[in-house]
Amino acid sequence: MKFRRQRTEDEGINITPLIDVVFILLLFFMVSTSFTKESHLTVVLPQAIGEPSAEVKTTLEIVISEQGRYSLNGQSLVNTEIETLKSALNKTAQGKTDLPIMITADAKAPHQAVVSVMDAAGQLGFVKLSITTRQPETVQK
Repeated sequence: MKFRRQRTEDEGINITPLIDVVFILLLFFMVSTSFTKESHLTVVLPQAIGEPSAEVKTTLEIVISEQGRYSLNGQSLVNTEIETLKSALNKTAQGKTDLPIMITADAKAPHQAVVSVMDAAGQLGFVKLSITTRQPETVQK
């Protein structure tokens, strides 16, 4: 008996699974990639020959005691109210808000007292604030 073979047409390669795999890989790489823009610049600063100006700006020094009492440039304030501190700063600085303020607080001074001084200075427009510290004593063995 002679069997007839069926003709099969060459259908080609089914690329649907291949497209699925490529799409999943694309999604994986898109999700795992970070899109932060990092830029590193190498800057060589210019040189200049000159002398600093001889003008010395006065500094406003606020000392905070262990009890939280304020002293502005050696003058004790009558109370610890923020309004008293603001008026003393205004009077001493004479409206010059570009003067630097140096805050010297006792190590055991209340944190609120330091924050109040910084707040009062900020409300008046002072931006150059610094807090003084001291070097720790070296322990000898």
